[in-house]
Amino acid sequence: MTDINSAKKSIEENGFLNIEIDPTIDLFAEIEKLKKEKNAIILAHYYQEPDIQDVADYIGDSLGLAQQAEKTKADIIVFAGVHFMAETAKILNPSKKVLLPDLKAGCSLSDSAPPALFKLFKDKHPGHKVITYINCSAGIKALSDIICTSSNAQKIVESLPADQPIIFAPDKNLGAYINKQTGRNMVLWNGACMVHEIFSLEKITKLKIRHPHAKVIAHPECEEAVLNVADFIGSTTGLLNFTKKDTATAYIVATETGILHQMQKANPGKTFIPAPPNNSCACNDCPHMKLNTLEKLYLCLKYEMPEIIMDEDLRLAAKKPIDEMLKISAQYGL
Repeated sequence: MTDINSAKKSIEENGFLNIEIDPTIDLFAEIEKLKKEKNAIILAHYYQEPDIQDVADYIGDSLGLAQQAEKTKADIIVFAGVHFMAETAKILNPSKKVLLPDLKAGCSLSDSAPPALFKLFKDKHPGHKVITYINCSAGIKALSDIICTSSNAQKIVESLPADQPIIFAPDKNLGAYINKQTGRNMVLWNGACMVHEIFSLEKITKLKIRHPHAKVIAHPECEEAVLNVADFIGSTTGLLNFTKKDTATAYIVATETGILHQMQKANPGKTFIPAPPNNSCACNDCPHMKLNTLEKLYLCLKYEMPEIIMDEDLRLAAKKPIDEMLKISAQYGL
């Protein structure tokens, strides 16, 4: 099945190209070959499966991925992440073809903020600047003044006058953490990430008893109870960099397990323990991120679909707050 109509039908039904692949081919070699032939780049989030991370041209968190998407010279961007990330790449690169291996790779946090409801919420708070976490749809970005990531959220909030009222969306946990760090009283939208809310203080406490020398490191999307026991709080990249510089030899990691692959590669002599511990339900894996596979990525690049298509008016409206984020990030050297 390679004709365009069959391919489109496959994507409509499945969210990805459901094509049988010759099991004898070397997917890593074929992907490298296709990248060169098509002048394509693969951008992957830290939460992707290890095989995808290993074949990617750049691996990073939301800020780093947005920065790479903005400056790439590639003709094709294959985004190994979730839908809002590929959308962001398209917002920044209207003339480039942006591909997502599985269109159903969504985001529970992004889904928690429907644009129509958020507009009503915004209208109830006139005079407020809207700072929105990048984990949101293009529709929410278009209603925002500035986009932020977990890496730069505090600096962006602090860049506004202290008396400026702010709405922070969609992540209430990140917003509450930034309120605490800055002394602000931002109005918070009631959204959260399903993975970061699953971490249990009780389970982390038990792990700490079993591993007394391990440090707890946590993403600010976690709930306050977890952040209160953390030895270090930071973005995905911040957590990775901390493990490289810190002297501890063991860490309890309260974020999606995909980052452990890079942590272990960067620190072969250290131990990384996912919180909660590995179990049959894989509660600390993002089911949306893990929809992407090496096979889907190969087919996506080979047939150049599924492609992210966006209304131009929406793209332009969503681009303004992203540009503002990138400008402020550059000012602070983030």
